[in-house]
Formats: sequence, structure tokens, C-alpha cells
Amino acid sequence: MVTLRFTPNLQRHVEAPAAQVKAATVYQALEMYFEQNPQVRGYVLDDQGVVRKHVAIFLNQELIHDRVDLSDPIGEDDDIFVAQALSGG
Repeated sequence: MVTLRFTPNLQRHVEAPAAQVKAATVYQALEMYFEQNPQVRGYVLDDQGVVRKHVAIFLNQELIHDRVDLSDPIGEDDDIFVAQALSGG
């Protein structure tokens, strides 16, 4: 199963517990997660279903390639980590 984890920064705004899902693409994994945790969707995706500008999704510690359709394939034991970009000085 694929493990989904979320940055602690996101947890300040919404409860986003780690979870394991069975999926073939990043899109499928996120959709399965959002079914159980719908409050997280708006922090990760915009109203068009695209990854928000200041959100990064890592697949096995590498940025995903497809931020629009989230079609990056995932394996059975992969790890997805969703982070919010930080800015400031």
C-alpha cells in the first residue's frame, strides 16, 4: 500500500493524518485519501483540481512530474509526501 503523509505546517490548519491507500497513480491515491478526509482537499488542490501553487508533492522524495493530472505512476510500497512551500525572510 502507498503511504500518504502531510507536512506538519498543514496540520496547523486542518487535521491531515497519515494514511495508507491502494492506488496506481498519485491522483488515485489523493482521491482515495480525500474520500476519508475531505477537509484536506482544498488545502492541496485548487477549485480546478490542480495542485495549488504553493504545494509540493513528493513521490519517494522526488517532486512529481505531473502537477495537473497527477498521473505519476506509483508502486505498492511508495511514499507520497505533501508539503506547503514556505516563504519569508
